[in-house]
Amino acid sequence: MKSSPLPFFTYLLLLGGLASFLPGGLQAQEDIRCLTCHGKPGFKKTLPSGKVLELFVDPMQLRLSVHKERKCVDCHADVTEVPHPTIPQKVNCARCHFLGNDVGAPQLKRYQEYGESVHGKALAEGNTKAPVCQDCHGDHFIFAGQDVRSLVNHKNIPQTCGACHLEIYAEFQESVHGQALLKGIKDAPVCTDCHGEHNIRKPQDSASMVNAGTIVNTCSRCHAKVVIMEKYGVKTEQVATYKESFHGIANEFGMLKAANCASCHTAHQIYPENDPRSTVNANNIPKTCGHCHPGANANFAKGRIHLNPKDKSAGIVYWIALGFKILTISTLVALFIHISLDLYHRSKNRRKVLQDSEEVTKKVS
Repeated sequence: MKSSPLPFFTYLLLLGGLASFLPGGLQAQEDIRCLTCHGKPGFKKTLPSGKVLELFVDPMQLRLSVHKERKCVDCHADVTEVPHPTIPQKVNCARCHFLGNDVGAPQLKRYQEYGESVHGKALAEGNTKAPVCQDCHGDHFIFAGQDVRSLVNHKNIPQTCGACHLEIYAEFQESVHGQALLKGIKDAPVCTDCHGEHNIRKPQDSASMVNAGTIVNTCSRCHAKVVIMEKYGVKTEQVATYKESFHGIANEFGMLKAANCASCHTAHQIYPENDPRSTVNANNIPKTCGHCHPGANANFAKGRIHLNPKDKSAGIVYWIALGFKILTISTLVALFIHISLDLYHRSKNRRKVLQDSEEVTKKVS
């Protein structure tokens, strides 16, 4: 005798019982009502505008994420009945992610930083394309930044940012930094290392990490560290020589028009000096310098860049600098000797005057 199929609600009960053994336990059972629809692969909705909303949620992915202890309605707080007659609003992560929260979310000022960033300000001004938390961290499949599956893991950040900044992403991929990242070099900088994470500002903003007045310090965070640079055969003296140069001194005193790292090497299209695409390649230096120095010619490429006058490799500049140092020290030593002799002579004369005065006094008395 052929058995009749079980009623649909029986399947739900069985699924609910199975959920109690899955990661997430009791909350998985509570979410079963949502998964009745959202757990169906291919579940989607087409809006009047023609946009298709993918509404399928893989419950196993959700239970592996950092929000595995959370229920659907913890985030979708505006859903009060199932099925819900209207499309829920975008999840407001600030319900949990704020300084002083008591739900176990990280105690950080990330949301405040985001609100003051270029992305947060764009959103506040009504730009619907401005990225929000879900665009960078994901929606249901969220992992800690250290997890290689995370969208904000170090190696995945360029691709995450590139979802919006496609042209810059392409430039970065070809650059020396992008190529290093593709080789698995963990020291290779990515978008957030230069621009910040939640506190991203426009370059014109003085608080921006890539502002003309701060970008030298940003680049120096890696390029001034011997422990990082020596691993890849990159010199660290470039930072010191720049800061001692006219450009560096002018920049330090607030002259933002003075050339900085990005002025010569560009921001994203950074290539090795021997690469013909590099802006500091000998063939391209006249054009690069010409941005500030109209009329720059091939002679600009003849001199050494980041010249260190303290190193013998600087040639005649080293010997001239050494000569000035010896001359300066000799002059100071001679001046010190002269002053010392003069003081000694004055002191000797003063003692003689006092002695003569005492003798005169004795004779008179």
